[in-house]
Amino acid sequence: MKPHDDRKTVVMVVDDAIDSIRMISDALEEAGMTVLVALEGNQALTISQNITPDVVLMDALMPNMDGFETCRRLKENPAFTDIPIIFMTGLSDTEHVVMGLKAGGVDYATKPINTTELMARMDVHLANARMTRSARTALDTAGQNLFAVDRDGNLLWGTPHVCRCLPDTGHPDFETIRTKLAEWLGHNLEAGHQMPLQTMDAEHSVEYLALVDGREYLLRLKTPQNQSNATAALRERFQLTLRESDVLLWIANGKTNREIAQILEMSPRTVNKHLEQVFRKLGVENRTSAAASAIRLLATQ
Repeated sequence: MKPHDDRKTVVMVVDDAIDSIRMISDALEEAGMTVLVALEGNQALTISQNITPDVVLMDALMPNMDGFETCRRLKENPAFTDIPIIFMTGLSDTEHVVMGLKAGGVDYATKPINTTELMARMDVHLANARMTRSARTALDTAGQNLFAVDRDGNLLWGTPHVCRCLPDTGHPDFETIRTKLAEWLGHNLEAGHQMPLQTMDAEHSVEYLALVDGREYLLRLKTPQNQSNATAALRERFQLTLRESDVLLWIANGKTNREIAQILEMSPRTVNKHLEQVFRKLGVENRTSAAASAIRLLATQ
């Protein structure tokens, strides 16, 4: 197999059998790839802290930490979300195949390894992974900072910008953010609902978009600049004050008066006074009409 671009494909081989590593490495290097070698799971985790390979070939049974646990640990790193991990095993029974796939593997090859077949499988998975990364990078370029979490708030995938903004599992803020997302998603949210979120010492908000396949909560990370632009657009179009535009923006995002008061650190009574002025300036009679006017405007921005 030949690389799809000018950069060499980087393969990490994790195996405690020297003969197996030598045979696989020779075949990969002959095909023009760069090979990283780890003799056991902890070595693989250490390498992954500094280098992200394009694909991982993982022995299933190794001392100290087996391939299944190593795979799970690697997949906790957001940088490995799209990295295909192919198991190499002499165990072809269903139980171990399922264990490998549940741990985060995408495929398996039985030992003794047929290198021609292995590289054909790698070619397919590398192409899929690169296509996925390209799609997520395109979403970032278009300003769609999307990510998905499970019901416990664990990151399933994210566009590159989001992965840079959210903390890794070892970061002190990880558990706080995970718990906050899980509690928020436990409510009966509707599309468009937002929640302020402090991430890595920066102020953001997260917008709920949809529940996909009953397990992936699709979210958008919104930066202060996103909100600032939206507020400015509302101020200019409807001749609002700064606070009035803030209130209208949160009304458009489905927040109650009490929630807006907490977000903007004002009393609910003050929110009501701002809303009276918003209704007058927009020429509407209720919050539903005001929200609709704001949503129509922001959809064109």
